[in-house]
Amino acid sequence: MDYLKVFKTNFPFNNMAEEKAKKTKKKVENVKLSEADFTKKVMELSEKGLTSEKIGETLRREGIHPKEHNKKIKKILEEKNAYVNADLKNIENKLEKLRTHFKTNKQDKRAKREVDRISAHVRKAKAYFKVK
Repeated sequence: MDYLKVFKTNFPFNNMAEEKAKKTKKKVENVKLSEADFTKKVMELSEKGLTSEKIGETLRREGIHPKEHNKKIKKILEEKNAYVNADLKNIENKLEKLRTHFKTNKQDKRAKREVDRISAHVRKAKAYFKVK
């Protein structure tokens, strides 16, 4: 019996997962905001260039839960004409990175093919989301 106590306390991997969870998880208290303050906070984050999903993530990290307010982040951004489709934005960012890579590496045939493929993907996504 004493052997098990010594083994459990001296074994290095015994409670490693629990200790790691204690270090990483920090309890954030919920913050109550009025509707006007909530929309103001959403607009501040959108001006930084964040998409609606990233805005929701940052608000949850700060302890502000969007579900407590009866309006979706997307609807708030659409009312203020600040909504950018996240899928389309991500595809365009990927295409831009590929184009900059291909400008410096002209011999990269795979990158050329990817530029063509991703640009077709952007064109199809714009047609699907009805964006000009």
